[in-house]
Amino acid sequence: MSSVGRAGYLGADAFRALRKVDLWGPHLLPQMARIGVESVPIALFIASFTGVVLALQASYTFTGQVPLYFVGALVGKTMILELGPVLTGLSLSGRVGANIAAEIGTMRVTEQIDALETLAYDPVAYLVTPRVLAGAIMFPMVVILSIGIGIAAGWVTSMGLLDLTSAEFIKGLRLFFEPWDVQFAAIKSVTFGITITSVGCSFGFHTRGGAEGVGQATTRAVVISSMIILVLDAFWAAVLLS
Repeated sequence: MSSVGRAGYLGADAFRALRKVDLWGPHLLPQMARIGVESVPIALFIASFTGVVLALQASYTFTGQVPLYFVGALVGKTMILELGPVLTGLSLSGRVGANIAAEIGTMRVTEQIDALETLAYDPVAYLVTPRVLAGAIMFPMVVILSIGIGIAAGWVTSMGLLDLTSAEFIKGLRLFFEPWDVQFAAIKSVTFGITITSVGCSFGFHTRGGAEGVGQATTRAVVISSMIILVLDAFWAAVLLS
């Protein structure tokens, strides 16, 4: 419970620090590049093979039972509603969350954060706020790009391996598509981005115990953010899709 309390106070401080644009503003774009742009390769790699596997498994499941163009429906619906946001979030919790926790944790144990306070800099506005804002802005972009690549990979797989024409795949893709699905994925992605960056910042900011403490904070940040992502996934499904 003490960890939850510390995280709550840090979140409140980060929210109040939004008015200190002169501190966090210059760091926002670099953090957007680190959190978003540099995460694109791993996100697209995972999305590509997820789309391939979905298409192959769908064709196996539908054999002799339903028309094969339903492969497009399954690939599109599953990538948009579930696997695109969740798999991207889980993979980036390892890359982004661990990086943030290790970076800020190292600054804490080497007393760099104490030095910022000594120089009258607000360390929350300087370190936490730009990272959380960058996560909220960039995660939906990365997720939507991953969804598009995953569907494209399923499309190519269907045409190359499943004897399915492009027109049939698109027919299935459009069959159950709703514009709300993309909005739903974006909403989840924003919360995932805020969760991963804020959890990483919280564990890094409260690191104790030297190098060993940095390692423990990094591990806990990845584990806790992954668990929260799965809880949020179920929560948004219950709230927005019921």
